Amino acid sequence: MVKRRTLGAAVGGFALVLTTALMSVAVTPPRSSSPPLMPQGGARWTPHLEAVDAALDANDLRAAHKAWQAAHGAALASRRWEALVETADAHLRIAQIAGLPGAPKARDLYLSALFRARDAGSREGVLRVAAAFEALGDREVASQARRIARRLSVERAG
Repeated sequence: MVKRRTLGAAVGGFALVLTTALMSVAVTPPRSSSPPLMPQGGARWTPHLEAVDAALDANDLRAAHKAWQAAHGAALASRRWEALVETADAHLRIAQIAGLPGAPKARDLYLSALFRARDAGSREGVLRVAAAFEALGDREVASQARRIARRLSVERAG
């Protein structure tokens, strides 16, 4: 027997994912056939992620978090799915070492990366995000991402 609270949470979660998807479609510019531009000077988020890893190696969580915040800002500014995935991965590393349960910020970043990869027409990116959601244990979103990847394959072939 499904409890009302469980059913309500499931419906609410689905509504949130659906609303996010619809809002993304509403505010996303049309997809261009050319790849998105790399910020001038290359991947500006990577030096910050390297600083995160160096701080984690030194067991300096405060410095890791500070470097992660800089990486997060650079990733958002880049408008690239790769930046968001790498920044989410770093957030998970910090949370794991800090012993923090879950990492909702990483999930949000992966979701944003999914939409960016989809909008860029990157099947590789969508599948990378699907794998991240699978690793988080969110099989429903991982399944939805794989469906998006299949649609991208069909669009590319057609």
